[in-house]
Amino acid sequence: MTCIQRDAVEPFITADGSEIRELMAYRNSPVQRQSLAEARLAPGQSTTRHYHPRTEEIYYLLEGEGTMELSGESRTVGRGDCIAIPPGTKHQLTNTGLGSLVLLCCCVPAYEHADTILCD
Repeated sequence: MTCIQRDAVEPFITADGSEIRELMAYRNSPVQRQSLAEARLAPGQSTTRHYHPRTEEIYYLLEGEGTMELSGESRTVGRGDCIAIPPGTKHQLTNTGLGSLVLLCCCVPAYEHADTILCD
């Protein structure tokens, strides 16, 4: 059985500028085709607008509030919102709240810096 404690995972900065803890992926578990990470944005912080040619993502917001932009369409998002991001879709998340914006990010295939194309 693989069980990874969140606090045992070192955070790192992704190509889009967000801080993530990769909770499970092929790099630290038997999971081979996907990854699950916790991401954090500080108040006022935005990810760099980007897209992933191969990867489809799901964002699930745990704490905070922000603005999600997908292919030019913006929407206010917050705790409990779940966002689908198809491959090739330009996207950017901005924390508009006073506290951290915390979310889970599921990627299929697993997150790779090389599959992140920055737009700005």
